[in-house]
Amino acid sequence: MTKIAATRESMTFRNAFIGQAQEPTDSEVTTALGAAKARWDQLVAELTGEHKLTREWNSYSIKAGWALRLKRESRNIVYLSPSQGGFMASFALGDKAMLAARAGKFPRHVMKIIAEAKRYAEGSAVRIVVSGPEEVAVVERLTEIKLEN
Repeated sequence: MTKIAATRESMTFRNAFIGQAQEPTDSEVTTALGAAKARWDQLVAELTGEHKLTREWNSYSIKAGWALRLKRESRNIVYLSPSQGGFMASFALGDKAMLAARAGKFPRHVMKIIAEAKRYAEGSAVRIVVSGPEEVAVVERLTEIKLEN
């Protein structure tokens, strides 16, 4: 197993803003993300620019923490949840989007995540921990798939 794969598999995600009642400030997000802030900024800029998604901080409960919801009109596309030193991108993919994702040419670890995604009423939950540029490209492609389906 490569060092990158081992890091991906061992990285436990914990939202950086669990227990926080107010949406995080830019300064708090920067502090939490650390070196991953550049990837966060790149991804948010590309998704809001190229795909014309709007940004909105969201928290379902103080126990869950905060996520940046990127959406088109009233349709939720992806949630970006900050952690210490990284972040997670979460999608709810419908049946057509899941078929497209399964047919996609993603790295093996992403194909495993897609194959094992739990199905909910809103769609299948696909969660990608973004730890490097490879995952940024995966999130961009999954966003395209979600928008197309």
